[in-house]
Amino acid sequence: MTATLSTVDLALARRLVDLTVSVHAGEVTAICGPNGAGKSTLLSCLAGLVQPDTGVVAIGGRMMRQIPARERARSIGYLPQSPHVAWDMTVEVLVGLGRLPWGDTATADGRAAIDEAIGIMDLHDFRSRRVMGLSGGERARALMARVLATRPAWLLADEPLANLDLTHALTLMRRFRAQARLGRGVVLVLHDLATAMNFADRVLVMSGGRIVADGEPAHALDPAIIAKVWHCPARWLGEPGARALSLG
Repeated sequence: MTATLSTVDLALARRLVDLTVSVHAGEVTAICGPNGAGKSTLLSCLAGLVQPDTGVVAIGGRMMRQIPARERARSIGYLPQSPHVAWDMTVEVLVGLGRLPWGDTATADGRAAIDEAIGIMDLHDFRSRRVMGLSGGERARALMARVLATRPAWLLADEPLANLDLTHALTLMRRFRAQARLGRGVVLVLHDLATAMNFADRVLVMSGGRIVADGEPAHALDPAIIAKVWHCPARWLGEPGARALSLG
């Protein structure tokens, strides 16, 4: 596995300001912040999909721009905030697209990866269903399964819980934790601060294109930081691992 995904002096006009940060394999890193803070832009840069005006992105010490596209696709699985499905294929075929960087959808290893991803996202009963006939939450799970089928070293997801019900959101966060324990790096843009507090190993708080807090959740999401960044008084309730956020 590639141990680090990093940026040095990353800048993009009106979106990012001189960001230098490294995220690590084996951890769940949450990127949090108000709307327009630069979270999705940072994630897209880490995925190699947006080129900064200045600065560099590196994976395992190698400059991202020097890595062939197929190799990047094998190493980094990325789920955008609003993924689009152009054709009305079955769930199984959609998930199988995650194996394209490997070119092995017909092999035993490829089929095993597809079946594993379908199982992780609880889609056994949907594998023959057409994607366009699914609910928003069901489609979101299928798209996440496509990412998991790649078995990438890095899982990058932008608001992956947005269309999921409580049960599937909890299941997915547990799966992300399990993937991190396997040695993968997991980087998530999350708006739900309680989820970040309870499931992340590390939280990056962004505001105005900058990282304004970075550390363990209890530190990065301290009520004083929440009040400063989100302009909302807050306090944490409950025990570690089961915290709830009270606002106002």
